[in-house]
Amino acid sequence: MVKILYLILFFSIGLATAGFCFNEAKVSLDSSEIKILEEIETRLSLQIILPDLLNYAYITNPAIKASKQDWKISIENYNLGKSYPDPTLMTTYYPAPIETRLGPQDWNISLSQQIPFPGLLSGRGKVLEAQTRISKLNLDKIVKNTAVSLMTSLHELVYIQKAVQIAESNFNLAKKLLKTSENFYATDKALFYDISKARAQTAQIQYDILLLKELEQAEKAFINSILSRAPGAPLGSAKNLSLRTIAYSVDEIYQSSIDHQEDVLIALETINKSNEQIKLSRFENLPTFRLGLFYASVGEPDVPTPPPDAGDDAVGIQFGFNIPLWYQKNKSRTLKALAVKEKARANKIDITNKTKAMISRLWFKLQNSKRLITLYKDELIPQSLKSVQTAETWFRNGEGSFSDFLEVQATAYNFQLSLARATADYSKTLVKLEQLAGVSLDKKSISPKESKEEVAP
Repeated sequence: MVKILYLILFFSIGLATAGFCFNEAKVSLDSSEIKILEEIETRLSLQIILPDLLNYAYITNPAIKASKQDWKISIENYNLGKSYPDPTLMTTYYPAPIETRLGPQDWNISLSQQIPFPGLLSGRGKVLEAQTRISKLNLDKIVKNTAVSLMTSLHELVYIQKAVQIAESNFNLAKKLLKTSENFYATDKALFYDISKARAQTAQIQYDILLLKELEQAEKAFINSILSRAPGAPLGSAKNLSLRTIAYSVDEIYQSSIDHQEDVLIALETINKSNEQIKLSRFENLPTFRLGLFYASVGEPDVPTPPPDAGDDAVGIQFGFNIPLWYQKNKSRTLKALAVKEKARANKIDITNKTKAMISRLWFKLQNSKRLITLYKDELIPQSLKSVQTAETWFRNGEGSFSDFLEVQATAYNFQLSLARATADYSKTLVKLEQLAGVSLDKKSISPKESKEEVAP
């Protein structure tokens, strides 16, 4: 599911742009993009669903837009880098003609072309091609990070809205209990302490509702910021997301992160780029050739008896090459490429270690949230609800205190909130694990991606 949702973000790659003012930020959008945004705007004002958020963010998020342009720049750099240099055309005019035996020369023209050593352009193209892949991986990374931010925020919003429902339901019950305590106090069936406790419980739940609604607005403002919308732009209620199970072991997630995680792949691609740079540096130490044509205009000589070939224009063929004389400079190219490669290797190891450490932490958090969900759902909440019924029966039969009844009711309320919290934490943690694994963890891939190996120089 998550993999599919990630892919939704990529549907508009290559769309052309035109002027459009969106909220306070001016962005360049074409008519088709504007239409898409308008349609999504209408739906978002009624209900928030993940695909709409992802599509909207892909079009408007400034980090994604900037990364798209970086990718396009790298593509054009590749096209430029593997092309031949432009030919050189040069002409010379002599105000005072040069007198030669064959006649005066008043102007000449030459055309030359620089020809890199065979293999240099292809090597340069391989380096730039690797950079293009790195730019694409950076785009994928930013898109995925944006998707993860939206997904985690949506899970948090679902929790907040669920908590509001729980709090409002318990608030209505608390008001009834407060009224009951006041009536029982009038008939000496309850103490003034019970009334005070009921009032405090009602006030606490009322404060919870106020706080939760403020948190809801803050979360919606955060979502709007990712979408480049005004903080108060209308957003409806969040659609509930199903609780997904995980089909991978932690060791399988480790391996998947090596195969798919963008930071790891970028480090690996940087190593491969360095290998190509090392090869290129060897070609850059070889001469670059230059071929050219030369034409000189020669006039008739002002002599009584001119030579037989007098006045004939001169035509020549030019050939030359640069001399890689400064050995230290040329050697530095190779040493620099080797240093970049070793740095990339160290970065890859560091990123891999940190990724595995983060996976371990998230795995523990995921399992703990799963245990809490089971505990609250299967044991604590059913027991607390039975306790509420029992305490109410005992109180009405004069076998228990009203204070005990309020206590078990508050406990049941807190357990319900804790279940909603654990459910949201589980889903948010699963999303972050999928970000590191690079695949959906609720269903194993049919054909897992093979690990990429570092290319030897």
